[in-house]
Amino acid sequence: MIGRYCMVRSKSAGVFAGTIEKLDGQTATLTKARRIWYWDGAASLSQLATDGTKKPRNCKFPAPVEEVMLFEVVEIIPITNTAAGSIASVLPWSA
Repeated sequence: MIGRYCMVRSKSAGVFAGTIEKLDGQTATLTKARRIWYWDGAASLSQLATDGTKKPRNCKFPAPVEEVMLFEVVEIIPITNTAAGSIASVLPWSA
């Protein structure tokens, strides 16, 4: 998974989409990572990683951070090129 753009779910911090730079047990370091705070237009995180969102205007993905370290990683799903384009089309959300 190193070097791949993936959905990474952690036990306490939620879900991020980013490039995996390092995996060490249940700890993952991602770069250019967006928190997947709320999504619409996909039934599950697996579908979001495979197909992307059909409703990008309804999604709430903040701007990417340069780097994030996630602890207690419980799930990693590779993101397809189609889904990556869809995720990128979601404008950065802010409160």
